[in-house]
Formats: sequence, structure tokens, C-alpha cells
Amino acid sequence: MTDRLARRTLFAAAALFAAGALHAQAVVGQAAPALQAVDASGKPVALADFKGKTVVLEWVNPGCPFVVKHYGSGNMQATQKAAAAQGVVWLTVSSTAASHKDHKKPAELAAWMTEQKAASTLLLDDAGTVGKAWGAKTTPHLFIVNPAGQVVYNGAIDSKPSANPADIPGATNFVTQALGELKAGQAVSKPSTTPYGCSIKYAS
Repeated sequence: MTDRLARRTLFAAAALFAAGALHAQAVVGQAAPALQAVDASGKPVALADFKGKTVVLEWVNPGCPFVVKHYGSGNMQATQKAAAAQGVVWLTVSSTAASHKDHKKPAELAAWMTEQKAASTLLLDDAGTVGKAWGAKTTPHLFIVNPAGQVVYNGAIDSKPSANPADIPGATNFVTQALGELKAGQAVSKPSTTPYGCSIKYAS
């Protein structure tokens, strides 16, 4: 094989890989994209580790006013704890680029999660690999994967797209609603909503 042909083959393979990554986003009704990340202690975590369980993925950025709304009010933690009581696995993902002002080092982010009394496992995704593979757009942005490994919810935490905590009591919590329906053996009645919040600060 000539050098020129080898280069063409390499470029073609890279293009196919990029195209695959582009389309490997979380689609309701389809198998969930693979997930490989590390937690705040550096321990590898994979979605496959939780086969047979319902899993919630939540994207977070402590510097985002919409995240502050749900954590400062205790709404996110209450949603996490209610999910945990049902045996649901909750993974909180940070895809904020290391170069962005909102980025926190692992220890800082873990300390923030502890301070907030979050009932979840923190995953670090500074390169944005997981976030882009799933098509995560905002903080927060939530996904639910059923025990069969299919995405059954993709969207916002609730029905009030604002940064005002006063809106929480009058909102429908889509995540709690979906988890309740799954527990009852029902189909998720509202599987897709529009996520709202701050755009995820992906690495360029």
C-alpha cells in the first residue's frame, strides 16, 4: 500500500468514526449510547455496570443559574433521593471544559456535590466525549435509561423553563413522573421534552 493510499484509508476511517460519533446520540426508544467515564476519585464507571437497572443521567454545572435553581432549592436532591428509594442509579455528569471559567477540579466539584447533599455519583467528562455522544445540550439535561438499556426519557427536569426557584412548586417534574410510570410498568407518557438551562461549555 502506498503512503498516499494509506493516508486516504486513515482519513476515511477517521471520517467514518466521526460520523458514527455524531449520530450516536441518545434517541428515545433506542439503545442508550455507551458511557465510559471516571468518578471524582478516578474510578472507571460504565453504563454497562448497571445492566438491568433504571439509570438517570443528569448534566451539571454549579456556575449555571438554572442548576443553582434546582440545587439551591433542594429540588434536584429531592428528585435524586426519590429515585434512589426506587433503586434507580443516578449519574451526574460534568462536561464543562477545563479551559472554561465554570470548570471545577475534581476535588472542588466533589466538595460542591457533598455540600449540596447530592444523592448521585459524579462523573467527570472534561473532554466532552460522553456529553457529545449523548447529545447533552444544557445544564441541567436529563436522560432516563430503562432496565433493558433503552433511552425512555430525554429532556428537561420539569415544565417551568426558568431560573426562578419560585416556579418549582407549580411545575411538573418530568423525571419523577417518568420514573413513577416505569415503576408501575407503564410507558413514559412524555418521553421527550425540550431541555432548558445554560449551554454546556464543551471543549472546542
